[in-house]
Amino acid sequence: MSQLTVLEHSSLSSFEPNTFDNSVMNTYGRFPIAIEKGEGCRLWDTEGKEYLDFVAGIATCTLGHAHPALIETVTQQIKKLHHVSNLYYIPEQGQLAQWLVEHSCADKVFFCNSGAEANEAAIKLVRKYAHTVLDFLEQPVILTAKSSFHGRTLATVTATGQPKYQKDFEPLVDGFAYVPYNDIRAIENAIADIDEGNRRVAAIMLEPLQGEGGVRPGELEYFLRLRKICDENNILLVFDEVQVGVGRSGKLWGYENLGVEPDIFTSAKGLAGGIPIGAMLCKDFCAVFEPGNHASTFGGNPFACAAALSVLQTIERDNILQNVQARGEQLRVRLRAIANQDPHLFTEVRGWGLINGMELQSEIELTSVEIVKAAMQAGLLLAPAGPKVLRFVPPLIVSEAEIDEATAILEQVIAGLN
Repeated sequence: MSQLTVLEHSSLSSFEPNTFDNSVMNTYGRFPIAIEKGEGCRLWDTEGKEYLDFVAGIATCTLGHAHPALIETVTQQIKKLHHVSNLYYIPEQGQLAQWLVEHSCADKVFFCNSGAEANEAAIKLVRKYAHTVLDFLEQPVILTAKSSFHGRTLATVTATGQPKYQKDFEPLVDGFAYVPYNDIRAIENAIADIDEGNRRVAAIMLEPLQGEGGVRPGELEYFLRLRKICDENNILLVFDEVQVGVGRSGKLWGYENLGVEPDIFTSAKGLAGGIPIGAMLCKDFCAVFEPGNHASTFGGNPFACAAALSVLQTIERDNILQNVQARGEQLRVRLRAIANQDPHLFTEVRGWGLINGMELQSEIELTSVEIVKAAMQAGLLLAPAGPKVLRFVPPLIVSEAEIDEATAILEQVIAGLN
């Protein structure tokens, strides 16, 4: 029997968490289950227990698990070519970039491996633009929002407006300032306060909808005014679409919900449905990178690009955005009905498409993690978005029946905790 055949028939039923913990660095607060396989919107752990997956790898498994289109694409691509250096032209990379440009406001694309790397690329692009196009600007500042999340590298964790992620990693990267989200007066005041001498605001970097910050959608009027302020002050507008992009909002891109176009935006998570890839996209006027300015060994390799193109083409071919809109509305209606049954527990249900949050009353002791744990025991996987917000980010292919099933489980769980 070949080694491959042995691996195919091996079982993880003897999985031991202690062995895992002895070898893997302790950087995650893991829930006590080990996932072995998945299909569609379902997952099974190593004990054979079935779960309805409303986490989707944290808004990443766009087409769910084991989708036939993705299986076919990655199988054929791995047989042909999985990696080659960016020293050469990569046809799959060019095809993916062309699709993205044709289906967005961007003119150019840089590929990397993750959301943090995509945001890091955007930060570097802003700084080069400030130093070369705005050649008088020696100390460029990027404004970001409080409660934002942009990644875990030193620059992106500095851009993240949450001190809990920055603790013990000082000194942080210079050149960032923070303002409240959806507060246009705070933006105007920050620009006025910062602009002095060789120091001024070069870019404003925001999520169209804050994910880790509690699933908080951007306000239309705020973003329309923000676009005007950026145009009037020669400031770049950067959107972090790592979590909200690739159809999750009900539109292909989150910015389409706000009636404005960014100058730069980033994508990752759902872009290849769970295969690691990131992208930084921008308009021609700020595409100032030159050979040697930025790079990524794995960025845009044939395997990841083929997977991403398959995901995007499937979204388009199967009218998945229509499903996202319908199932998102269905989910919010059901969640609001549950919240209205227990107004002492919940304050609000909010979101776009299939990224939704259910907020708990701040004064109660019950936390989002406690509900997540109870739902897990009942066969429903959810994720917290802070201590008081439940996050619902199922695969974009989720069915009407699965929305009903998930909300029925949640209703029973909440009744049991009450």
